[in-house]
Amino acid sequence: MLQLRRQSPIRFDAGPQQTVARDNWSVVLAYADEGDGPWITDLTHKTRWDYQNGRLSERVPGDFRVPSRPGRCLFADGVLVNRMNGTQASIYHLGPAAAALATPTDPGFTDVSEASVLLGIFGPNAFSVFEKLSNLDFAEPTRETPFLLQGPFCRVPCQVVVLVCTGDGAGGFLLSCSRGYGESMAQAILRAGREFGLQPAGEDRFTGFLETVNTTNPTGKDDATG
Repeated sequence: MLQLRRQSPIRFDAGPQQTVARDNWSVVLAYADEGDGPWITDLTHKTRWDYQNGRLSERVPGDFRVPSRPGRCLFADGVLVNRMNGTQASIYHLGPAAAALATPTDPGFTDVSEASVLLGIFGPNAFSVFEKLSNLDFAEPTRETPFLLQGPFCRVPCQVVVLVCTGDGAGGFLLSCSRGYGESMAQAILRAGREFGLQPAGEDRFTGFLETVNTTNPTGKDDATG
């Protein structure tokens, strides 16, 4: 019987300590030596949707609230909704994994999980690593986290979500780009983070970090209804 396997283009030179098979992905839960941070985690196996609608501000797709303005994000119950522009939003399912999520029947939804990669970079000095690789303003003082930036990162068009930025060099970020750039992007980030001790980490460490984001960054302050 043919066994289908889904593979991320990203490969870390590190020894997995614990893995799990999930929806035909081999997901690393922990590496043997993850260090004290900062960390980089491959989250490409997480389900991601693109949602487009010409009347996006008037629509509430499924159970998701869409932020009222481009650049704003809402994070609740493990789901991150990022307003990209007047007609488009991206939806990241970051919470505990279960069965594969079916794409909603609304024609505005597209599953982009296979077309892109998703990386989490977080922990002490994570902000310092990102500063080396892009001119995007990850510490814009007028923005409340989480917020979305779109633009060049390592000269590649990316979506970057700033989950946490503490001002002391620490932070938490999500980076998504086209799948074809995934391996090169991961290696560029690892090289930039070498001086700060950046190490690959498994999904469990990112999940633990995400729990602190959910606590320290409430989502109710966004005027999501427009």
